[in-house]
Amino acid sequence: MYVVHYFENNNLLLTQLVQTVPSVDDSIKIKGKKGKVSKVIDIDERNIHVQVELDRIVKKKAVDDSKKKRR
Repeated sequence: MYVVHYFENNNLLLTQLVQTVPSVDDSIKIKGKKGKVSKVIDIDERNIHVQVELDRIVKKKAVDDSKKKRR
């Protein structure tokens, strides 16, 4: 069993106790966000730090209807 700490830009996202360690370029889903593993660092025999790059979510802007004339 390994303790895996997932980081994005030095921010801790998730800590998990797992049996298999993710490898580089694996696709991963954390807190509903998709991403890829960019770096795996072994701290000691049980602790592992994983750097993750999450995909950016593009939000759609609402259309402003207040400028239309009403009849």
